[in-house]
Amino acid sequence: MTSPWERALGGSAAELAPALRAYFGTIPEGHVGRGSGMFTAVGTPRRWLWPLLGVLALDAIVFPVWAHDVPFSVENRATPAGTVRATRTFHFAHGDRVMVDEVGVTASGLVDRLGRRGIASAGLSAGVVDGHLELRSTGVTLRLGVIRVPLGVLSPRVTLIERTAGDHQHVWLRLDAPLVGRLYEYAGSFRYQVERDARD
Repeated sequence: MTSPWERALGGSAAELAPALRAYFGTIPEGHVGRGSGMFTAVGTPRRWLWPLLGVLALDAIVFPVWAHDVPFSVENRATPAGTVRATRTFHFAHGDRVMVDEVGVTASGLVDRLGRRGIASAGLSAGVVDGHLELRSTGVTLRLGVIRVPLGVLSPRVTLIERTAGDHQHVWLRLDAPLVGRLYEYAGSFRYQVERDARD
């Protein structure tokens, strides 16, 4: 089964830089993708947003922090449903924090379900530019019990760019909201490989 990004990109997936094709490609059964590196910046310096981010941290979506030079690790696992579940562990000086999301693809494109329970999800459009992957949100939905509520014009905007330089992969993410501006960001670089999963 091909990865969600390969299904969404179609023939454009072949235009990705080789290291990105490995990251966004299919994870074979019995394998896991693992990487580690350093984020130069994580979070937001706008402390008035921290109470809201603290609520989202309870579900491993984002967390209230503004930090620099933060080591991190990432683990990507394919699921039987054809999605890819990512667990990013940020190694802050005051302790580890975890961010979880799961990417799948629907008839309308990529969908990223955020957090352990997927209480928020973002539709994403994907494109390849000069070998880089660019993802931009097309809308955000909140799950209230069994009901999903689209936020429409109030949806935060997610922009993510993944590129390579040398033997490292670079990631840049921004989360902005109408009228409010920058809610969250992170940027950094890491090395990544797909390897046999010791749990199997």
